[in-house]
Amino acid sequence: MSRPVEEFRITRRNLPHWRAPGATYFVTWRVRRGRLLAETGRTVVLNALRFWDGRKWAIYSCVVMPDHVHALVRPLPLDLGDPLVSACHDLSAITQSAKGFSAREVNKLESARGALWQDECYDRIMRDDHEFNEAWAYIVANPVKAQLCESPKDYQWLYCAGRADCGRKAAQAF
Repeated sequence: MSRPVEEFRITRRNLPHWRAPGATYFVTWRVRRGRLLAETGRTVVLNALRFWDGRKWAIYSCVVMPDHVHALVRPLPLDLGDPLVSACHDLSAITQSAKGFSAREVNKLESARGALWQDECYDRIMRDDHEFNEAWAYIVANPVKAQLCESPKDYQWLYCAGRADCGRKAAQAF
């Protein structure tokens, strides 16, 4: 069971992980070597990411690529009804939930066994609006850069919360 994030803390496995209540993160995780996500698998992963949106985290944007996931997210307070509660859901617990569920479902779809995802995620706290906007534009432009589509608006495994300019702004940025 993960503990809520009530104050700044640093943990380390192979990578350092900084946690702060109210922080927004750019998160990336990859599939295991030798695995790729088919279209149906990408849909499962996107749905798993969005399951906790508005409940445990706010997703600003995310993209599910054949071999990795990027997300710009902010873990939400434990009690959304009490603005004085500073404890937030743990980012690691939310990502593990999405990764675990999606791995089981993708393995069922593909009649596969074993791990789908690499064990650890890369995460970075967004320190200001400039970093946030760069991460957002990077996520949105990722499928175009990988030549999976002509325009971000054409990639069905890209999600941008409340952004009507999702495709247009990214195309201008890159």
